[in-house]
Amino acid sequence: MKATDVAVIGGGQAGLALSRCLTECSLDHVVFERGDIAGRWETRTWDSLRLLTPNWLNTLPGLPYDGEDPDGFMVCGDFAARLRGYAAASAAPVLTHTEVSSVGRTCGGFLLATSTGPWRARSVVIATGHCDVPFMPLMARRAALPPVHSSEYRSPDALPPGKVLVIGASASGVQIADELRRSGRAVILAVGRHMRLPRAWRGRDIHRWLQQTGMLSQPTSELVSLETALREPTPQLAGRPDRADVDLASLQARGVRLAGRVIDAEGDVVTFADDLASDVAKADAKQRRVLEQIDAWAGLPPGLPEPSMPRVDLSRPTPRRLSLKEEGIGAMIWATGYRRDFGWLKLPVQTPEGELAHREGATPVRGLYALGFRLLRKRDSHFIGGVGSDAEAIAGEISEFLRNQGRRAA
Repeated sequence: MKATDVAVIGGGQAGLALSRCLTECSLDHVVFERGDIAGRWETRTWDSLRLLTPNWLNTLPGLPYDGEDPDGFMVCGDFAARLRGYAAASAAPVLTHTEVSSVGRTCGGFLLATSTGPWRARSVVIATGHCDVPFMPLMARRAALPPVHSSEYRSPDALPPGKVLVIGASASGVQIADELRRSGRAVILAVGRHMRLPRAWRGRDIHRWLQQTGMLSQPTSELVSLETALREPTPQLAGRPDRADVDLASLQARGVRLAGRVIDAEGDVVTFADDLASDVAKADAKQRRVLEQIDAWAGLPPGLPEPSMPRVDLSRPTPRRLSLKEEGIGAMIWATGYRRDFGWLKLPVQTPEGELAHREGATPVRGLYALGFRLLRKRDSHFIGGVGSDAEAIAGEISEFLRNQGRRAA
């Protein structure tokens, strides 16, 4: 049986960043990746997708951005190539096409069952990402049209003819709706809870403000309610080259028809909640609070004129029920996000809700850590540019754990 000091599960940006930090700590380790390095950046994204964060923010330990377009947004395929180059330059010990099917305890450490044979490790890090299993509600299977998850969408031309119903209005949903509409397709967007932020505010990218004010790096320990923060949807942002906003107001202005949250889909009939107005009002209020915090940090006087932002026209009728056939809908795209599945973890580290129990990345099982999860240690823990500092901290904790373990064994 093969053995290593540290087993890192996941070869994306989190796993590779940690590998770099473990190497700097002279710790023996192996990174297990079930596919190719950075493969999900290419296999679970649509053709035109770009990163939501500007290039200057997408740094990793030992890999600052030094290109010619710091304020641009990288195509996902280019970022995948950048990660593969990072792994090669770091000589990261990655085992590709090696899926970990279970992790359990064994004498002196952990036992990993993998598709290429068993491994023993003194410490394990789960770097699989905050959500890695596409989520599709049960009602999606009851609809007359075959369900297409946003991870399966590639381009407008790949869809059947007709109108498109997009379910979900977070980052993926609004971007897909925008691309479909710009291609000439008629689109209906079913909106649930969402978060709105402008691409730019007072002449700067919104992420520049979020970084400078310290909002991105805010420790989770300072949050009023971690549970509430974890339920927040991703902002309606897009990394378009023209830096245009992609939110409900801009989509409506381009001809996208808005509806409330989908509450049922049965055969030919889709039913919507009457909650569009309330969800829009909540998102606008949240955006206002964030922008007021930015202005206050910048020392701007109260009442300063604000850049004009379009608003959703709530006077327009929204459907409560519609027939897919009568409406001429040819495809339904479920931008309903991802979920977590820790069934392969044969360890007592899951909460009753199925979440991974941890405190700043350290689980209740000594030697088992997490990295790359949303709000792991701070607000940007799941960002490309936020995982590096977390990786450095986790690598330090692992180094101390292994030293103490060695002293106890001696």
